[in-house]
Amino acid sequence: MSTSPKGNDPAPAIAGPLHLAELGPDDSPYFNRELSWLQFNQRVLAEACNEAYPLLERLRFLSISGSNLDEFMMIRVAGLVGQVQRGLETPSIDGRSPSQQLAAIREKLADLAQRQQAIWRSLRDGLAGAEIHVADEERVSPAAHRWLKAYFLNEILPVITPQALDPAHPFPFVQNRGIGILFTLTRDATREQLIEMVLIPGALPRFVRVPDEVTGESGAVYISIGRLIQRYAEALFPGFTIQGDGMFRVLRDSDIEIEEEAEDLVRTFRSALQRRRRGQVIQLEIEEDFDPAAESLLLDQLGVNEAAVIKTDGVIGIDGLAEIVREDRPDLKFPGYSPRFPERIREHDGDAFSAIREKDIIVHHPYESFEVVVDFIRQAAADPDVVAIKQTLYRAGSQSAVVGALIEAAEAGKSVTAVVELKARFDEEQNLKWASKLEHAGVQVIYGFTDWKTHAKVAMVVRREGDTFRTYCHFGTGNYHPVTARIYTDLSFFTADPKLGRDAAKMFNFVTGYVEPHALERIHIAPIDLREEIYARIDAEIAHAQAGKPAAVWFKCNQITDEGLIDRLYAASQAGVQVELVVRGICCLRPGIAGLSENIRVKSVIGRFLEHSRIYAFANGHPMPSKDAAVFIASADMMSRNLDRRVEALIPILNRTVHDQVLQQVLLANMLDTEQSWWLAPDGTYERVAAEEGAKPFNCHRYFMTNPSLSGRGGALEAGAVPKLSLRRGAVA
Repeated sequence: MSTSPKGNDPAPAIAGPLHLAELGPDDSPYFNRELSWLQFNQRVLAEACNEAYPLLERLRFLSISGSNLDEFMMIRVAGLVGQVQRGLETPSIDGRSPSQQLAAIREKLADLAQRQQAIWRSLRDGLAGAEIHVADEERVSPAAHRWLKAYFLNEILPVITPQALDPAHPFPFVQNRGIGILFTLTRDATREQLIEMVLIPGALPRFVRVPDEVTGESGAVYISIGRLIQRYAEALFPGFTIQGDGMFRVLRDSDIEIEEEAEDLVRTFRSALQRRRRGQVIQLEIEEDFDPAAESLLLDQLGVNEAAVIKTDGVIGIDGLAEIVREDRPDLKFPGYSPRFPERIREHDGDAFSAIREKDIIVHHPYESFEVVVDFIRQAAADPDVVAIKQTLYRAGSQSAVVGALIEAAEAGKSVTAVVELKARFDEEQNLKWASKLEHAGVQVIYGFTDWKTHAKVAMVVRREGDTFRTYCHFGTGNYHPVTARIYTDLSFFTADPKLGRDAAKMFNFVTGYVEPHALERIHIAPIDLREEIYARIDAEIAHAQAGKPAAVWFKCNQITDEGLIDRLYAASQAGVQVELVVRGICCLRPGIAGLSENIRVKSVIGRFLEHSRIYAFANGHPMPSKDAAVFIASADMMSRNLDRRVEALIPILNRTVHDQVLQQVLLANMLDTEQSWWLAPDGTYERVAAEEGAKPFNCHRYFMTNPSLSGRGGALEAGAVPKLSLRRGAVA
């Protein structure tokens, strides 16, 4: 990859071979969003086959691929089904109708389900070799059998309810992600045949573990709850002979639509959440040898089209395998990792305000502790000189220290404002609970816009210092969520820059009072001018290329789907701008097409941690990477929803050390990675990145785990403690 117009310099090592393709007359210049997402989940699933990973970590990736797919079906596929039912023919970015997209998706789903089961069988065998046994299809020892039967009789039988399926009994409601078993029975006394349904309560574990004192030295033994019920079902149906049984699982439409005219957003959301629980069935997963008559009954009663049925010859509900991942076997998991606390803040005796006042700092999660963010709010709550705290909350989790700190601040008499986003998908109920607790503590809770989500991650603290007030800000690329902060890579930027502070105040006024900000000094806000700023930066790179100056665009984000943004990048490529994109998930842009995108390269990083930070960098007329590049962090991906229908923040990075860290450490390391990366080909497929012959493989996650960040390292580590990454050599200098 050259950072100047093509041909001026030899491509450095990270570029890899560029495979150009021609765009046929019937080919779209864009990839389909839904099919691109399925490609992403295939990459996640591929990590379950990665023999460099410990066994339970591979199982974790398999379960993640299952939970990812569930959400895709409940939201994206459900949306397409709704469009078809309403007769809508709005084409996707690649020109497909909703029905054409559904047909393509379902063709891929069958293959994906088969691959998941094949990987599960392989991992199950490997786990057995490591003394972790899943006994669904195996005989168990007499001692384990006695324990399991007693467990069934004492713990399971009292909480399950068999229900006959006949005209006298209404068909029971099956909840979303609900698992059930149909039994075909014959009454011994009369030879009468009937079908019974047993729904497995969601409160029961998906897998039951036999205690070690029962199994002895034979290792851990698990059995799925469904198989346990099937195994001892005779106790459930005395006086009957079981002729057959079959397990099934239901996924329902889980999207929420809110009317723009909603007068009470909280009441509207509570009602919508109730409706979501009864959304239409989108997919029925059944065992491959399911009784045909029972299958027909399910399809009819659930209102399922046959095309939405997935037949499985293995475990029902791949996501449930996450329970086995919790097995206490450190030897089968990644080595433990404890995030560092930034030395810069330690040098100020833990005083975040003092450290930030000295100079800007950026914290790189999960390599550096999320406690820095929590302590920032806690310190503000306890500081008598702090007069006001304002915070956005998109996803905060079920155990939120940040929310606790905001409550403490309000109870201490501070003016506290929390913008709680009720439309954070699958976190709506939790956010309603937090909003209620915050309000009871005296926090001013704002729900933002009815038709836009507030997705920006911003906190500001106003502190009295002498005769004036100083504003301290935190801008994040990720959520204020203590759990995801341990597994998502994100950036937390702390600053006392007065201009950023004034802009943050205007942004909060925009959300809380609909006061559109004017004369912003640093920040760009969606949906006001964030898109325009990105466009202007790309256009400036086009002008640099046309003038013969170095021109490059480097992006790191989660998704790129916006047609206008993609067209701008195509124009940049055609002008000779070198475009390097690190896109973890969906990418609708087609790289490597002659005459369209030959100067664009796209890679995806999938590894131990989930890449989540958003970084946008522009060469600015100088070879990349350089101190003169324009560098931004953001809460937004390059999707239409982020640019046009969400409140997002784009933050310039101007401090020299922070600039170097974001560009020449975080972004560059992702570009250099060869162990966890995939190249996107012109045909939409992905292939693993391979280190060049003779080159040392590079793993960006390992690099971050073993090296301090540039802005957080402190004075004691200033002298060359962080290995410098080299673009030209494609390695650590």
